[in-house]
Amino acid sequence: MVTPAKLFALIQYPIPHHLLSRLVGCLAECRVGWLKNALIKLFIKQFKVDMSEAVEPDPAVYPTFNAFFTRALRVDARPLEDGLVCPADGTLSQWGRIEEGRLIQAKGHRFNISELLGGDPLRASTYRNGSFATVYLSPKDYHRVHMPLAGTLTEMVYVPGRLFSVNDSTTRHVPGLFARNERLVCHFETEQGPMVMVLVGAMIVAAIETVWSGQVTPLSGRVERIRFDQPITLERGAEMGRFKLGSTVVMAFANPLELDAVSPARDGGIEVRMGQQLASAS
Repeated sequence: MVTPAKLFALIQYPIPHHLLSRLVGCLAECRVGWLKNALIKLFIKQFKVDMSEAVEPDPAVYPTFNAFFTRALRVDARPLEDGLVCPADGTLSQWGRIEEGRLIQAKGHRFNISELLGGDPLRASTYRNGSFATVYLSPKDYHRVHMPLAGTLTEMVYVPGRLFSVNDSTTRHVPGLFARNERLVCHFETEQGPMVMVLVGAMIVAAIETVWSGQVTPLSGRVERIRFDQPITLERGAEMGRFKLGSTVVMAFANPLELDAVSPARDGGIEVRMGQQLASAS
């Protein structure tokens, strides 16, 4: 029997993911006042967005839908707790040990970290028996991504791919989803050892940005490895990137970590907020 969730996943295969995403991206950058205001008001109502947390709470002030969607929050809206902190608001959908280089995507589905990192077996070997955590950002969530630990960027890798949705229905029915989708792989050195943050693109995600390079996607149809002449060091809790519309962050750590208890489950995962402690620092 084909369930509605599986049907939703199946109908995504023939859809022209990138064309649809670019069209939505054009709409999200529209500066026609009445249109962008209507889109923002509809979005706030539909997803019950709390604008009181924003630095600019007036929706009409934002020049585009994307500017509203990637809005900054007040400094006191997301206080940093101790240890390794959550990089974004969303749902902690999976977490735990990486077993012989394989991560859990959803119940019954695992994928290879070498594929996630763009087919780099040497880099992947660093994380072969480490730890990982996956945070899904829904449309209503705050969409800037922050550093879970202080770290120095050593390499950024753009990996082309599809743009399947990354919601719960799709992750349960599309094998190797995060290793199929377009993504940006950011390698860091931290006091806790090597850490990689993978910003995964998704359906109607028009672009991914970083604080050091600005808008990075879309790039070419091949894997691109980018190194920097000067070291880029970011403090724990500092912004490192953002999504123009929702997606997922997969974090991997070379050393095993035990996640601390967090808040009650939501839609099969655990609701988390940026700055919330996920693990102790040691």
